[in-house]
Amino acid sequence: MSNNQSTGNTPNHLIDETSPYLIQHAYNPVDWYPWCEQALAKAKAEDKPILLSIGYSACHWCHVMAHESFEDSDTAHVMNELFINIKVDREERPDLDKIYQLAHQMLTQKGGGWPLTMVLTPKDQTPYFAGTYFPRTARQGMPAFVEILQRVEGYYRNRLDDINKQNASLLHIMDEIAQAQSTNISADVIGSMPLDEARRQLEHEYDGLYGGFGEAPKFPHPTNVERLLRHWSMTKSTGQADNKALDMATTTLKAMAYGGIYDQLGGGFCRYSVDQQWMIPHFEKMLYDNGPLLSLYAEAWHATGEQEFKRIAMEVSEWVMAEMQSSEGGYYSSLDADTEGVEGKYYVWDKADIKEQLSSEEYSVFSKRYGLDRVPNFEGLWHFYVSSSMDEIMESTGFSSQRVAESLSTAKQSMYRIRDLRVHPARDEKVLTAWNGLMIKGMAAAGRHLNRPDYIASAQKALDFIANTLWQQDRLLATYKDGRAHIMAYLDDYVFLLDGILELLQAQFREKDLQFAIKLADTMLAYYEDKQNGGFYFTADDHEKLIQRPKVFLDEAIPAGNGIAAHSLIRLGHLLGESRYLDAAENTIKVAWQSIVRTPYAHNALLLAVEEYLYPTEIVVIRGQQDELQSWLAVCQENYSPRRFAVAIAEDVGDLPGALAEQKTTDGVVAYVCSGQQCHAPVEDLDSLRAILQVKG
Repeated sequence: MSNNQSTGNTPNHLIDETSPYLIQHAYNPVDWYPWCEQALAKAKAEDKPILLSIGYSACHWCHVMAHESFEDSDTAHVMNELFINIKVDREERPDLDKIYQLAHQMLTQKGGGWPLTMVLTPKDQTPYFAGTYFPRTARQGMPAFVEILQRVEGYYRNRLDDINKQNASLLHIMDEIAQAQSTNISADVIGSMPLDEARRQLEHEYDGLYGGFGEAPKFPHPTNVERLLRHWSMTKSTGQADNKALDMATTTLKAMAYGGIYDQLGGGFCRYSVDQQWMIPHFEKMLYDNGPLLSLYAEAWHATGEQEFKRIAMEVSEWVMAEMQSSEGGYYSSLDADTEGVEGKYYVWDKADIKEQLSSEEYSVFSKRYGLDRVPNFEGLWHFYVSSSMDEIMESTGFSSQRVAESLSTAKQSMYRIRDLRVHPARDEKVLTAWNGLMIKGMAAAGRHLNRPDYIASAQKALDFIANTLWQQDRLLATYKDGRAHIMAYLDDYVFLLDGILELLQAQFREKDLQFAIKLADTMLAYYEDKQNGGFYFTADDHEKLIQRPKVFLDEAIPAGNGIAAHSLIRLGHLLGESRYLDAAENTIKVAWQSIVRTPYAHNALLLAVEEYLYPTEIVVIRGQQDELQSWLAVCQENYSPRRFAVAIAEDVGDLPGALAEQKTTDGVVAYVCSGQQCHAPVEDLDSLRAILQVKG
C-alpha cells in the first residue's frame, strides 16, 4: 500500500450497517454515510452536493475503484471537503439503484452498471452528473477521479441555474416515462401476437454458433430460454411442435453447462461470460442467477429427459445446500469474483499442478475433457470448460465409457478437494428476501422434478426462516444479517417469494405456506398496486419519498416484478377462486400492454401472465389419504405441462380458504380439475385423470 493509501483506524458512518459491502468501506478515509436522513439533512444544511456511490460486494470494478480511490487519503480529502459522500449497496436498496441507473442513462445516453457514480443536488437529490468507474489517475481517455470531482463541484458552485434547468428537464422526462406506462387499454385487445413475436425476436437474437443471445459479454437470460420452452410446449400441444424453439433452448442450456460460466468442479453459474463462447466468466456467483437457472434446468430435464440437464440441476442444488444456505435456513447472496484481490484466482490452474495430483490415466481423461490439452485460456493459466465429449475421450484413450466416467469422476473429486484448500472467495452472507424467493422456487422445482425430498426440505427451511424472521407486523423486510432484519421490502420481495411458495406447494403442500401466500398477495394489493391505472409500483405507498416511484415492466437481470406478480396472482386467483387477484393480474397486463407489444422479447415475465391469461392455468387439486396422494400427483407431473398447477392436499387438512373449501374428500382419492372458470366433474380413478390430462398410462 502506497504512502497516501490508508483504510484508517477510525470507522466512518458505515460501521453499524449489516451489508458486507458497506462494512468493506467502513474504514475508508472517506467520510461515508449510508443513505439516511442524517446524510441528506447534512447535505442541505452545508449546501454540499451528494456524491452517491452504488455497488455490491461481489463486484470486481467496485473493488478496484475502492482500492484506487476510496482507500486513498488524498482522494478522500477532496471527497470529504467538497461532498457529502453516500455509499449504497444496490442489493439492499434496489429502489435507489433503479432510479439512478435510469437517470444515468438519461444523462449520458449510455447504459449504466456498477460501480455507479452519481452527483446529486443537496436540495432534492436530483442527479446532475453521472458515471460509473473512474480511475484515480488519468488513463485510457478517462480523466482522474479527483479532477472530475473538482470540476463537478465547481459546476455546482458556478452554474447552479444551468443545473436546475437540466434537473427540471430530467425529472420531466423520468415522469413522462412513468406516465407512458399508465395508458390503459380494454381487455379485448389482449391477444397472442406478443407470444409469437417474442419467439421470432429471440430467434433473431439467437447465437446459432455458440447458443445464447447476442454477442460478448454473454449473459444467461433464463427468461428467454423459459419462453422458448413454453412456446415449444404450447405448439406441441396443438400437434405442430416448434422444434426450432426447443433446439434453441436446449442448445443454450448445454452450451452454458459445458462452458466456463459453469463451475465444472463445484457447481453453480457465474454472472456472465466475457467471451461469446461461454468460456471465461466474470467469476462472481449470484443467488439471483442460480435460482432461475436451477428452475430452468429442472424444467428442461422434465421436458426432454436429457441426463445432462438432470446432472446440472443436481450439482447446482448440492452447491446451494453446501455453500449458500445458512444454518438458520436462509440462502446467502453471492460469492465474490476476487480472491486475495485477484479475479478468478480460486478457479484457475497451472497445468503442472494438476499433473502432480492425478494419476496418468486420470490426467489423460481429465485434461482432454476440460481443455488442458489446448492453449491456456486465462492469463497463462487454465480455467476449466468442457472441450471434448465423452465419445471423443473414449476414441482418443481407447477406454470404455465406464472407465472414462469413473476416471473423470475420481479426478474431479480430487481436484475439488485440492481447490477447497485454497482461500475461498468472500461470501456475502446477507439474506435477501427477493433472492431467497428465486432460490426457494429453484430448489422446490428441482425437488419436484427430480424426486428429491432433501431439495424440497431445503426450500421449506428457507421459507420458514423468511416467515419467522423477515415477516414482521404483517409486512416483509428486505434483508437480514447477523440477527438484524431491516429495510422495508420491495415489490420483488413479495412476488418472488409468492412465486416460490406456489412452486413449493406443488412439491409438498403445507397449509401454513398457502396462508402465507395469501398474506403476501393481500399486502401487495394493499400497498403496491396502482389502483387507478393498474400494475404494481416497485415501492410501497408508505415508502420513503424519492425522485421517482418506479413501475417496472421490462425484465432485467431478474424477471420484472410486475410480470411475476401477474402470473402468480393468476395462479393463486384460480386456485382459490379469488376474483380480486385475477382482476389485479388483468389490470397489470392491460397497463403494461403497450410496453409489451413494443418489445415482446424484453417482457418474458409478463408473457408468462399473458399466456395464462389467454390460455388459463390448468388447476388440479387432489384430496385423499396422505399415503395415496403421491401416485396421483405423479400422474399430474408425468408430462411437461408448464401451464398445469397441481397440489395434493391430505384429507385431514381442514378450514381451507376460498374454492378449496368446496373441494372435499370422499371415501377414496378425488381430483378436481379446472381451467379458468371451467371445471370437470370430480375424478375418482387414475385412468379418468390420465384421460383428462392427456397423460399416457
